[in-house]
Parts: sequence; structure tokens; C-alpha cells
Amino acid sequence: MIKKAAAAVVGGALAVGAAPLLLGAAGFTGAGIAASSLAAKMMSAAAIAHGGGVPAGSLVAVLQSAGAAGLSTSYNILLASVGSALGALLGGSKKAALPSPPAGPGAGGDQPGKHAPQANPPEPPLSSGKPGK
Repeated sequence: MIKKAAAAVVGGALAVGAAPLLLGAAGFTGAGIAASSLAAKMMSAAAIAHGGGVPAGSLVAVLQSAGAAGLSTSYNILLASVGSALGALLGGSKKAALPSPPAGPGAGGDQPGKHAPQANPPEPPLSSGKPGK
């Protein structure tokens, strides 16, 4: 239980801490949208799709606002909640146990298995007594 709670705390902290870094890496900076970045490509696509301007409230506008001014308290709470839930989910997961292999030869009864060692080695073939040509 402690492991799961610790994973939830770490997940929440990582989600809140990583968001500004990811926004900056994508090109949504405090100085505006970085040239030749993913943000610039998104802004171009949004402007083309809407006749030359980026509409207020669009994804590009919201991300640029977050990149310039930071995330609001409500977004930080949302990120922390989602990160905590994912952290608890991943931190509390256990690997499924693999089924045990079948028992050795003879486990199914008295018959030896297909590859079980034989008690006596096979006899060599009988020769006809005639020398080979």
C-alpha cells in the first residue's frame, strides 16, 4: 500500500513538473512561438484552416497561453490528479505469474514421455551374413 501511495505522489509531481518543460520543448515559450518548432507547424495549420488567423480558445491558443504564463491552478490540479492516478496504477501493478511448466516424463501416468530415455538401447540390425558389394 505504501508503494502504491509513493508511486501516486511521484506520478503527480512528475506530471505537474513535466508540463512546462514539454510545452517549452514543443515551442510554446514565454517569448512566443519558437520558429521551426512543432508549435509553429500547429499554428500554421490552424491559421490555414481558419482563413488566416488562430481562433481564440483553440488548442494552439491555449497551449501558447500556458507556455507564456504557465498553467493555471485548476490545470495543475488536473495534471496532478491524472499523474497520481497513473502513478498509482503503474506503481501498484504486479507482473502476472507465468504458469508452471508441465511435470517431467511419466507425470501423466505410467507411460514414459515421447522423449523419455529408454531402459535398454536398441539392438543393432541383424546382418544376412553376405558381405557387402
